[in-house]
Amino acid sequence: MNLRKWVATTAGLSAALIVGLATPAMATPTGCTYQLGSGSASSTCTGGTGEHRIHVVQRHFSPEVGLIAIEGPWAPVGSVSFTRITPHTTISVWVETRG
Repeated sequence: MNLRKWVATTAGLSAALIVGLATPAMATPTGCTYQLGSGSASSTCTGGTGEHRIHVVQRHFSPEVGLIAIEGPWAPVGSVSFTRITPHTTISVWVETRG
């Protein structure tokens, strides 16, 4: 094998290896919204990649109990993160994202 063919073959194999080892780019989810209903909460994200989940904080009727933290499962963009909530007073709601 002459030097020119060896260099071309080596360069081609190196490029193929680099492309094969590359991981897809992750972009934080965008267009995230949440819905709060009677007995449930959910979140949806429409853009980007990665995952999201719904978070709800409620105050228990009994002051001795304090706050109740509720979170839904991680869901990919385009899917819904859903959780049941209690009938207690809702203090805050937000969508957590990763990726």
